[in-house]
Amino acid sequence: MSIPIRARARFMIGKYEVIAEPIPYSTQMLRYNVYLDKTRIGATVSMPSESDCRFLEKPPVVPPLKVFNMTGRPGRPKKGAVKPAVVLERDQPGFREKLPSDVTLDGLGKPEDR
Repeated sequence: MSIPIRARARFMIGKYEVIAEPIPYSTQMLRYNVYLDKTRIGATVSMPSESDCRFLEKPPVVPPLKVFNMTGRPGRPKKGAVKPAVVLERDQPGFREKLPSDVTLDGLGKPEDR
């Protein structure tokens, strides 16, 4: 029993021409080559939509890679380096107000009692 191999197919999606051809050594999968004005702009393995074709025609701008040694974690500080001053503003996380002198913590009990 032999499995029939799918034949080539040619169709249009908007202004893009798509040619579907079987992938070598695969019985069911197709490669969809996308053309614009007789110029191949890319290929997909899944059925492309018009937005996929637009993405192949004009992919989004990718920012340049940052050099690792500029963004890497710094090593040990130099001898005699001044530590950065830590200033906690009132609205920053980690800010804690000082307890007033009339507040006692005796009513809370020991941690193992809670």
